[in-house]
Amino acid sequence: MAIVNWIKTIIEDINTIKEKDVAARNIFEVIFLYQGFHVLLAHRIAHKLLLWHIPFIPRMISQIARFLTGIEIHPAATIGKRFFIDHGMGVVIGETAIIKDDVLIYQGVTLGGTGKDLGKRHPTVGNFVTIGAGAKVLGNITIGDYSTIGAGSVVIDNVEEHCTVVGIPGHVVKQKVYVQGQLQHNRIPDPMQCELNRLKYEVQELKEIIKKIKE
Repeated sequence: MAIVNWIKTIIEDINTIKEKDVAARNIFEVIFLYQGFHVLLAHRIAHKLLLWHIPFIPRMISQIARFLTGIEIHPAATIGKRFFIDHGMGVVIGETAIIKDDVLIYQGVTLGGTGKDLGKRHPTVGNFVTIGAGAKVLGNITIGDYSTIGAGSVVIDNVEEHCTVVGIPGHVVKQKVYVQGQLQHNRIPDPMQCELNRLKYEVQELKEIIKKIKE
């Protein structure tokens, strides 16, 4: 039964890549050419060995996978079903990170800690979350289901469900920008710019009022 479940999980991983990446033309490309699939397969083996309390070998598998793929996943990290790392170079996933089902992350993402705290010190990422390229999600925080982290954002606070986060530090905006199910990274609103625009218009209105008073 365990072997059957293992095979089902691998098939799910392959199908997930084919569904989410239009560049994946066939199963053979996914199996032989996708480092996101390779590192995930290595992680699932290392994680299982770690659960069996086997020392050294899980971390060695992790480091070999890091050398071959450019993606570092600690063996103790918990990863759910249908997880997809698109491209993946520079991705780092910490020891106590928890990633639930149907999560998509892009290259350069870090799920890291904020210091030398003990215990749970890495993020928990909910179901159906998308994390854009270069984003840093740091500390023992929770990213709610169906949320999106914009490219280059730095998130250090909890994010509720169905939210989009952009900026440094991350600010929550409610709009989610998708076209045919794909996140449009370049069209995510910037809350800081919106606030500056609002202040600019208010200043202009005040100038007009003052001008009328003087007249």
